[in-house]
This record gives sequence, C-alpha cells and structure tokens, in this order.
Amino acid sequence: MNIYGIKAIYLFEMARTWRTLMESIASPVLSTSLYFIVFGSAIGSHMASIEGVSYGAFIVPGLIMLSLLTESTSNASFGIYMPKFSGTIYELLSAPISAIETVIGYVGAAATKSVIIGTIILVTARFFVDFSIQHPFWMVAFLLLTAITFSLFGFIIGVWADSFQKLQVIPLMIVTPLTFLGGSFYSINMLPPFWQKVALFNPVVYLVSGFRWSFYGVSDVDVGVSLGMTFLFMLICLTAIWWIFRTGYKIKN
Repeated sequence: MNIYGIKAIYLFEMARTWRTLMESIASPVLSTSLYFIVFGSAIGSHMASIEGVSYGAFIVPGLIMLSLLTESTSNASFGIYMPKFSGTIYELLSAPISAIETVIGYVGAAATKSVIIGTIILVTARFFVDFSIQHPFWMVAFLLLTAITFSLFGFIIGVWADSFQKLQVIPLMIVTPLTFLGGSFYSINMLPPFWQKVALFNPVVYLVSGFRWSFYGVSDVDVGVSLGMTFLFMLICLTAIWWIFRTGYKIKN
C-alpha cells in the first residue's frame, strides 16, 4: 500500500477546501441554517409533533443527510474531474500508485469534507432546536457510511462527466430531488398507502430513516434494512469503479 501516494492526494484535496473555505464549508452550513430557521423555528412551532418528536427536531437528521449527500457527491466528482479537465490525470495514471490507492485518496478527502460539514451543521442545529441522540455510535456509523458511499458515487460521476454542465446534472436533477422526496422533511408513513410503496424504491429513504433512528429511535423502515441498503449501494459503487479502472473508461481513452 502506497501510503505516501494516498497522503499526497488526500492532502492536496483537503488543501483546496481550506483555500475555498467560504464556498466549501460556510456556504452549505449557512444554507442549511436557513432551513432550520424557516422550517424548524418558524413553521415547526405551528406544527404537531411527528411520532412523538417535535417537527423542528424531526427534520434535523434529514437536513444533515441532505447536506451530506449533496456535498459528498459534489466534492468527489469535482476532485477527480479537474485532473481530467487539466490533463494531469495522465501523470496520476503513470505514477506508482494503484487504482484502489487513488480512490482512497480522492474519496477519503471528499468524505472527510462532508463529515466536517455534517458535524458543523449538527452543532449549529442546537442553536435552533432541541434534539437528542439515542444511539450516538450508530449516528456516527451512518454518517461515515453515507459520506463514503456517496463520495464513491460522486467519483463515478466525475469520471463520467466530460463538461462542467454534466458534472452538475446528476447532483441537481437526481440526488437533490430524491433527498427531498426521501423523507427529509416528513415521515413516509404520512403518505397514502400507494405512495408509501413507491417511496420504498427511493434509496435515500433508507439512509434518512436509519439516520433518524439513531437520533430518536423511530424510523420508517427497519434499521437493519437501512444498513443493508447502504452497504448494497456502496457495493454497487465499488463494482462500478472497479470496472472503470479495469476498462479505462473515460480515463485512459
């Protein structure tokens, strides 16, 4: 294992974050804080509790998950796309570093950024609503698993995209809508029976449900199923990345 190669990629990506602190950290935290103000404090104070949890507290896991998914995807996709765009990807491919080490460096940096943002949002939420964390170990586990999984997904998008426009298509047109429809602001049990069944085809439902369970012990689907679906999506992403490096898809040709 080339630790120096992994470290070089990781530190380079993290250095880019510190150089653009306002865009990388402050912007997503500020936008999520506005959600807390509007939905949690203003609207939430006039809404009934959901499954025994106040509405303001109920949406905390969903909002953290919303930021985690979008930032993980965007950070990882941009990280690998820039070497392709600038042509330095060939220097990386000719360096004595394997595919798995390359992925660890880029995905590790993207996941770290997302976890930092998620942690800051978690602390910030305390200023707006009161909430509890019944299962802190599983909260951290879901946080890390989701950040890593969607960083892998973002890596795939970065390889696939051949323009800045394509780089934003899937995060904006697919990931964000699925997150909003995945129970971030409501319980899917509030939907009519037909739409409850339709919602179960949304993979984000399992992520949000499991993460919310770690806070309040309530979930829309069984926590074991949520954990299994997270690992399944991670396995699919790992398989896709293995195929990319095996065939050289949009990297070597």
